[in-house]
Amino acid sequence: MRQLWRWYQQCLATHPVRTQVVSSGILWGLGDIGAQAVTHYSARPDRRSSPPEDKDNKDNKEFKVDWKRVGVTSSFGFAFVGPVGHYWYEYLDRFIRRRFQPNTFKFVASKVAADGFLFGPLDLLLFFSYVGLGQGRSVEQVKEDVKRDFIPALVLGGTIWPAVQIANFRFIPVRYQLLYVNLFCLLDSCFLSWIEQQGDASWKQWFTSFQKIEDQKSKV
Repeated sequence: MRQLWRWYQQCLATHPVRTQVVSSGILWGLGDIGAQAVTHYSARPDRRSSPPEDKDNKDNKEFKVDWKRVGVTSSFGFAFVGPVGHYWYEYLDRFIRRRFQPNTFKFVASKVAADGFLFGPLDLLLFFSYVGLGQGRSVEQVKEDVKRDFIPALVLGGTIWPAVQIANFRFIPVRYQLLYVNLFCLLDSCFLSWIEQQGDASWKQWFTSFQKIEDQKSKV
């Protein structure tokens, strides 16, 4: 394990962007495999591919990895999370350092706020859109899915990610911050997949109904 870590450090020192891109793609792919497992085993009976009593279709109920979906999610890590995340954490650190002393409350809080209000929502929006289109859904279907899933995921994720990022920006060196985030994204992928798997659950409709009330007030 130490040798693997040393090899990663060497790659990061010699080829930082390339290393971040490859590691992000691999970790997001692994995260999606875990997400598929969570989705499969936590799915409601009416969402399973075959009824429980149908023994002839037993194979349909067994967990099988959707490698196309893994490829789509992994490519999102390669194409967006790796390169954009690398430069985001580097330039965010440079920008905040000009204004606040490193490791102070204002320094960490400014980073957490910028990440939560700028990068986080953009990453979430692009993730739902990219994965939806990559799985062959129409633009209209993707729009509906984003409307349904974006706000619940953003609100629920907002209760967890600030704590994760406080530790990240306070204790983790900049060059390892994206790796740290990607490791948590292994769990976050399972969470996002669970969000999607819930479909039009009643607790999701609470978020959308609240949004509709706000829209009606703005029109008055």
